[in-house]
Amino acid sequence: MTYTEYVPIIIAAFITSVLLVIMTPVAHFLGLVDVPDYRKQHRETVPLTGGLAMFVGVVFGSLAADVVFKNNPMFLTAAAMIVLLGMLDDRFDLSAKGRLFCQFIVAAIMVWIADNYIYNLGAILGFGIGDVHLPILGYMFTMVCVVGVINAFNMIDGIDGLAGGMSLIVLLCVVFLLLNAGATNSLIAPLTIIAVLVPFLAFNLSIKGFKSNKIFMGDAGSMFIGLAIVWLLVEHTNSVDASIRPITAVWLIGLPLMDMAAIMYRRARKGQSMLKADRQHLHNIFMRAGLSPFKSLIGLLFLGSLFAIVGILSEVYQVSESLMFYSFLVLQVIYTAIIMHIWKILRFVRRLGLL
Repeated sequence: MTYTEYVPIIIAAFITSVLLVIMTPVAHFLGLVDVPDYRKQHRETVPLTGGLAMFVGVVFGSLAADVVFKNNPMFLTAAAMIVLLGMLDDRFDLSAKGRLFCQFIVAAIMVWIADNYIYNLGAILGFGIGDVHLPILGYMFTMVCVVGVINAFNMIDGIDGLAGGMSLIVLLCVVFLLLNAGATNSLIAPLTIIAVLVPFLAFNLSIKGFKSNKIFMGDAGSMFIGLAIVWLLVEHTNSVDASIRPITAVWLIGLPLMDMAAIMYRRARKGQSMLKADRQHLHNIFMRAGLSPFKSLIGLLFLGSLFAIVGILSEVYQVSESLMFYSFLVLQVIYTAIIMHIWKILRFVRRLGLL
């Protein structure tokens, strides 16, 4: 990358930092604030404009570059819609079905208009079958994946720094894999998202020097980041110049995906709506086990990093795609079984005096 290519990244970070400060009164005026209740850990009203600030930062960064994302206008259109959806949800608490419908519209923009979809899953089945190609089914499959990833990152946004920190880990891994593949011309997009995440995390975690302006990303932010990540992963796994294998992308976002799948399965088994919010996510379990929010954050980011590291090592050393695929499935089954019986497990651990 040349010096001029860093300009949009710097602009994005600067604009986001400024907006994170000046949008607080706007958040209160619009009612975009998070009021404490029985499901929240904070005790004061906190602005929910972090996602909007990050999106605007990316827009300004994009205007300063010829291309930040593949099909740049379409990404910004889809992102604007998902941010608006998130803001409306933050303000009016939309129905789960209505939110899901709008998410599929956003996914359709990415898949059908931007033509950014999954048409090759790689040789994940093994047994000499070769690559698994998805003709017309690839469009619908991608739309489901896009909505799934958006909601996976939305669901993990339960404690300070978790959604942002997990996203940062994934994006740093994408940057590493692109560098490893020699695709330096594709670095601007992930680096731009990283550039808007860093100042947000500084305020969100109240790091020294940023304590006076606590802010949350809100549904607008978690869904926007989820969309950006899935857009990048599909782009770099299913294109002419693909730099990452599809199954590697799955491992990079493994923890959010597994937690979402396990929670939805658990809700379905109990006859509950799979889209209904509750306090059964992994971060809730960590804290109910006695860990502080900060220790829960560190523990979850560590687990998320382990998934990502497996993906990176498997990509670098070209581990069999089928081995990676079946290993992920086995781990998903084990993870789901643990989540299904987590409270019994925690009681047993407490009796042993380990907690």
